[in-house]
Amino acid sequence: MTQRVVQFSGGLGSFGVALRVAEKHGTSGMTLLFADTRAECPDLWRFADDTSRLLGVPLTKVADGRDPWELFRDKRFLGNDRIAPCTKYLKQIPCRKWMRAHAPVSDSLVYIGIEKTKRDRARARAIAQNWKPWQVRFPLCNRWEPELSKEESKARLMDLSRWHGIEPPRLYELGYGHNNCGGLCVRAGQKQWKLTLKVQPERYGFAEAQEQGMRDLLGRPVSMLRQRRKGVAYPLPLSELRRQYEAAESTSASASPPAVGMEPA
Repeated sequence: MTQRVVQFSGGLGSFGVALRVAEKHGTSGMTLLFADTRAECPDLWRFADDTSRLLGVPLTKVADGRDPWELFRDKRFLGNDRIAPCTKYLKQIPCRKWMRAHAPVSDSLVYIGIEKTKRDRARARAIAQNWKPWQVRFPLCNRWEPELSKEESKARLMDLSRWHGIEPPRLYELGYGHNNCGGLCVRAGQKQWKLTLKVQPERYGFAEAQEQGMRDLLGRPVSMLRQRRKGVAYPLPLSELRRQYEAAESTSASASPPAVGMEPA
């Protein structure tokens, strides 16, 4: 029997893939393989457990044992929007270790939740290359699927989740496009970090303190983000992004016209 290993991230894409594999092949040879980064939103575990119960397939967890910030300190390198060692050490290496022990190359397939959007389709070839010698399948990218925008794909998968009686992960409801690392993914850009500052200020404050700790440890002005001025890239620490965001919000509020009161009868 072919072993079908779904790389289950806790996001809507991997949920859709797991569902499709179960519908087409059944679940007797299915594994839901999850790499625990120790940085996930608590609601991710609720969604993962709901998916596991729906399919009747237990969640198989692997872990390096460190969270991203512990890894950065050990490597003396701050992950950022260009290079994220956490992906390699906290996800890829633990998953490949499990695959070598439990999934023979000759009789196993890996399933990835890449959706049929222009951006994700471009990533599929690189992902397949990284997973060699195992063969990789992208069920949501088959030729019969319509090409969707990221928002269209997200809405469709959220509807699918609810149709099966499972509430989508909380991060999607908050406006995120994924369910990674509780909204603190170091590969995120300024737009997402501003969203985190707005809807999860406590978690933003935690990341800001961790980033400052790395700056202190390394003795250099490292940052996860960059900003450009006249074509030159400069570090943009979360503390500065917060300052810019709050200044912009204050300016916007002061520029708004006062509310007009009702005239007396």
